[in-house]
Amino acid sequence: MSAYRAVAAALIGTALGSTALLGLAGPDRMGNGTLTDVEGLLVGHAVRRERPTGCTVVLAREGAVAGVDVRGAAPGTRETDLLDPLNSVQQVHAIVLAGGSAFGLDAASGVMQYLEGEGIGFAMGAVRVPIVPAAILYDLGVGGAPTIRPDAACGRAAATAASAAPVAQGNVGAGAGATVGKLYGISRAMKGGIGSASIHLPSGLVVAALVAVNARGDVVDPATGAVVAGVRTEDGRALADARLLLRQGLPTPLAPGGNTTLGIVATNATLSKTEASLVARMAHDGFARAIVPAHTPSDGDTIFALATGRKTGAADVGLVGALAADVTAQAILSAVRHAEPLPFLPSARSLR
Repeated sequence: MSAYRAVAAALIGTALGSTALLGLAGPDRMGNGTLTDVEGLLVGHAVRRERPTGCTVVLAREGAVAGVDVRGAAPGTRETDLLDPLNSVQQVHAIVLAGGSAFGLDAASGVMQYLEGEGIGFAMGAVRVPIVPAAILYDLGVGGAPTIRPDAACGRAAATAASAAPVAQGNVGAGAGATVGKLYGISRAMKGGIGSASIHLPSGLVVAALVAVNARGDVVDPATGAVVAGVRTEDGRALADARLLLRQGLPTPLAPGGNTTLGIVATNATLSKTEASLVARMAHDGFARAIVPAHTPSDGDTIFALATGRKTGAADVGLVGALAADVTAQAILSAVRHAEPLPFLPSARSLR
């Protein structure tokens, strides 16, 4: 590495507060390294016992400004129109990510029930209406009857379990039935999951991400270019590398809706709804860096952004968005590295 590149890399690493993606030595990680490093946010998971599927809830009991950006062509969402900066409600009280395809949106109803019981919500006369946007991923073909999916009880359980503890990762919540590397279908896929990561700056700015990784494509480490998890060779014993397979052409395209990676990026910065939406848009770069291919016609890739405003003063939205992209890529890698195998699906840990 030239002296110029070495200095530039060191400066970038210092600015990000984390050098994991650059492969450089850096300062000790602050906080617990997950989304709950953003003060004021709680995370809870619930998993159905009958088959691997579940939901994940991020609670903002005091409210948080939110935005969203949907890039996949096959999304399943709830209350995302409300996050349009032109619309009146300014804060949300939770975000829900769930498996179960469109059926899983019912999990948000259970979170609303929980929050209503806690007296949390948007004041409408004598009633408080909790604002709970949600998005789902497709896992109906994984490990059991597709009639088993996250429901209102699952959402309520996840909300009840929410805490400021380090976020559990891997085969939990919305990542319980998540898979990756489905260019040739589930028979050559691998286990995905939930991952989380955070970045701290000396200024006190915190940016974090939580991602449910259920991609058609491979998960690739941006620092090395190595495939971490993805489509396997025909004998199932090794990684095939989607980048090479794409150049050969695929035998049949997958039907829309069979995949979807879902993310939540969060910060303690003070942002408007417009700014939060811009941060969500920039965070999608993290998907593109760590998933190959991303944003396909069969993915419903969606990212929400939350801003608690605990750090007051004007925020550099470009900086927050750039950090959000980096921490999103870190969370994607963490998801597959924490994933455990299922009887019919190896994980990055088990495929050696």
